Amino acid sequence: MIAVDTGFLFALVDRRDRWHARALAQRSTAAEGWVTTWPVLAEACHLFQRHLGSEFAAALMEDVADGGLRVWPLPPERLAAIPGLMRQYAALPMDLADASLVLLAEHLGHGRILSTDCRDFGAYRWKQREPFHNLLS
Repeated sequence: MIAVDTGFLFALVDRRDRWHARALAQRSTAAEGWVTTWPVLAEACHLFQRHLGSEFAAALMEDVADGGLRVWPLPPERLAAIPGLMRQYAALPMDLADASLVLLAEHLGHGRILSTDCRDFGAYRWKQREPFHNLLS
């Protein structure tokens, strides 16, 4: 499974996005399985509706419903880790979607991610020391 971030999802569908070609080149990795979190989906749906239209947000959620994009539900016992992560990376700053992806990496046991946010995912560490491996950079 490969974690996916909001920027990747947006770049995948917006031909005008500067990351579009790189995102399209990663479509084959969907065979390994893509997984994200509800905070990422909320952020992506907001951006899709605002910049591309409601149909794009609906299509994203159809992909979730069909199982093409899996969603890892944040376990309630892991929610307590989010404020600490946001404080640790406050200088970037870290938002809820990014914090949820750090927790997802810990759950998966690896930091393979598709993200246009190279700066932040270059700085974030899962399990406090493990770097992310961004397949888009």
